[in-house]
Amino acid sequence: MNLRRVYLSFQTLARTYLRNRVGLFFALVFPVILILLFGAIFSNSGPTTTALDVQNLDHQSPDSRNFTALLNQTGVLSLTFVSPGVGNLSAYLAGQGGTPGIVIPAGFQANLSRDQPVRVLVYTNPTDGSQSGIVEGAVQGAINGMNLEKAGGRPYVFLVGLNVGSTVYTYIDYLIPGLIGFSILTSPMFSVVNIASEYKKEKIFRQLSLTPLTRGEWLVSAILWFIVLTAISAFLMIGIGQGLFHAHVGFTLLLLPFLVIGPALFVSLGLLAGSSAKDPESAAVVGNLITFPMMFLAGTFFPVSEFPPWLAAVAHVLPLYYVIEGMNNALLYGNVVASLEDLLVVTVLTAIFFTAAIRAFRWREK
Repeated sequence: MNLRRVYLSFQTLARTYLRNRVGLFFALVFPVILILLFGAIFSNSGPTTTALDVQNLDHQSPDSRNFTALLNQTGVLSLTFVSPGVGNLSAYLAGQGGTPGIVIPAGFQANLSRDQPVRVLVYTNPTDGSQSGIVEGAVQGAINGMNLEKAGGRPYVFLVGLNVGSTVYTYIDYLIPGLIGFSILTSPMFSVVNIASEYKKEKIFRQLSLTPLTRGEWLVSAILWFIVLTAISAFLMIGIGQGLFHAHVGFTLLLLPFLVIGPALFVSLGLLAGSSAKDPESAAVVGNLITFPMMFLAGTFFPVSEFPPWLAAVAHVLPLYYVIEGMNNALLYGNVVASLEDLLVVTVLTAIFFTAAIRAFRWREK
């Protein structure tokens, strides 16, 4: 791997791309138009609410009713009360499609009055990190209020299983990671599929085979260029979201790996699709078949938690889902563990597609 050759190839790709007004439009201008459009439409839509089933086993004691009132005051939960007669709440929730729920245990008020710890059980769907973050963060906020009111802030009420926090999120907060994911997907896929097929048709790859530049060096230079474009787009999305629509999303270091590995994944996938096609027309068809399902089903414009179960299962198969979900965990919920798990999935997929692209990519046709 010769860094000087990578840099020269990077320069050539950048100049070619900058001369392409259509490519620049979709890489930088189109995401800005989308965030302005959706932000204007949904900026006054209010906070997103999540349904929460509540089972109160403390016989509606004053303290337990006060706790449910604190849950209501978070503004992000819509409470539905479940009778203690349903028995095990976890089994009940499983029969309801995996909706989140909370159990206020028997002896809630008595233990508080004796300064004894109380453990509140919260059940969330492990396949839905977005919903889990909202529920657990809101419940923790209510618990903090209860501890402050009853014990001067001393921790007597505990949440079992809490690992993320949350704030009052609106549609624009979910849109920003989705649009960053949109840029990570579309810029490399549309461009690299077209470059690979056109270069093959015009024998440009054949000419490059006569230079010292290797296939790996050319691919790395393409990845570096789209990392630069993605980073610019991400900072634009976050800046516009904060400046115009008062989004809660801010920059975090955990975002950086997704801005690096994400473009590497889709540059490799785009090169694989473009190299496998016989001509530019068929390459465009293959690229669209790969790109459009991910564009609309991976949580780009709407949270996957709002999808029907069968459609959510489809979303979990798409590589872009893990890019966007990882950024949601990093930017919205501060859930480092879940974000790193998503990053691991993206990294493994990138390694697979990078290896496959190098094997399929040839300077010369056989």
